[in-house]
Amino acid sequence: MANQHSPELQEQRLEVARSLADLQARLGRYWPQIEALAGLGYDQSGTGFRVPEGNPVLGFGGPFAPGGAFYVPTGATAYLNQGNRSAAAGLDLRYALVDFARTPAVQEARARLKESRSRYANGLRRLQLAVSEGYYNLQRNDQLVRIREADLRNDLVILQDVLALKQAGLVPRLDVLRRRAIEAESQELLTQALADRAVARRRLATLLNLEPGLTPTASDPVQLQPSWPLALESSLLAAYQGNPELEAVLATREALAGNKDAVAAQLLPKLSFVGQAGALGAQTSQWSITGDCCGTTVIPIVNSSGYDWSVGLTFRWLLFDAGSTAAQVRSLARQEEAQAQRYAAQRNDIRLRLEQAFFEHEASLAKLASARRAVAAILEGFRDARLRYKSGLSDETTLSLTQDRLVQSLVRRLNATIDVNITYARLLRELLPVPRDPGAPLQPRLDLPQ
Repeated sequence: MANQHSPELQEQRLEVARSLADLQARLGRYWPQIEALAGLGYDQSGTGFRVPEGNPVLGFGGPFAPGGAFYVPTGATAYLNQGNRSAAAGLDLRYALVDFARTPAVQEARARLKESRSRYANGLRRLQLAVSEGYYNLQRNDQLVRIREADLRNDLVILQDVLALKQAGLVPRLDVLRRRAIEAESQELLTQALADRAVARRRLATLLNLEPGLTPTASDPVQLQPSWPLALESSLLAAYQGNPELEAVLATREALAGNKDAVAAQLLPKLSFVGQAGALGAQTSQWSITGDCCGTTVIPIVNSSGYDWSVGLTFRWLLFDAGSTAAQVRSLARQEEAQAQRYAAQRNDIRLRLEQAFFEHEASLAKLASARRAVAAILEGFRDARLRYKSGLSDETTLSLTQDRLVQSLVRRLNATIDVNITYARLLRELLPVPRDPGAPLQPRLDLPQ
């Protein structure tokens, strides 16, 4: 349920999808870009003419003589309106033949995708541990409520007995006041246990991202996990192999290296192929001709069409940028070195977490064995104290002290049992196999030699 509903995991799944889309976008740089162009237009203009000197001075005669079709007298004027409708379409092709920044950019995107997938896998491990701890703590609080309820019931029984003895004049008033104080303390502890259980339920509900009206309960009884089957060194070696937390740091370093190479490649030449082809069609209209010349040269409507194409190579080489590109390369190199140090620190953190969980797991098993012996012994003592109390051979003070020791032993045994399970889950968190692909099924199970 947590895997399906966790907002943090959903965010990491979206981050993986974003990284994959970014990689696909950068792979497209190996292919040519083809762009379609088209346009429609209309423009209108008006032109006025004035002839300072006519064409008879040329001596052509014929149509150019006075009265001829092309005769233009000196001082003639004319005005012409024109409208032009045009449509054009074409293709633009661009392809980078030599681009030294293309491959490093793709390598960076691949590393980023690996990084996001590793972070998703590490998020699964963290969620597994959080849900395990939340469930085990809920079991702990459930059992504490039962222990406190039983303790309060016993205190109430003893209080009723003391009240009856007080009425009979067999015990002093001090015994009654002491029993009332003990009963009030037991009631206080039960109230706190109920509050802790409610908090544990809401915390688990938050991890599962349940609706506010739903409250989970632990349906399984407390079951003890077995002792960790691997030695410490074997556990460390297994934790380092394929650890998504370490893989994310390595992927970040690889991405920085790819980005550094891509930035450095901007100083290298780039050769590209370009090609263009297109066609044009236009219609020109002319009207409203006024004046005393030039009308015979005007065509009312003219249609025209044509095409053009071109191919070529473009060469670009950045010769000077005041050192900004080199400075970016140095910055990325320092970040790459920092990731190497982060890898070492992360490896030390993993070792410390696993060693701490390993030692605490062994200590919890040892404490559980001692707590079991203590519970068995004090339980027999409580039975004897109760029999002696009922037979009148012992007072309620001895019975109360024995009951308190029994309750403390039960709580220690419960805490030791839950601690064994929690430390087992913490060890499991460092070795649990998880998928890197968000679409892969999740089967959080680790088969270890017994």
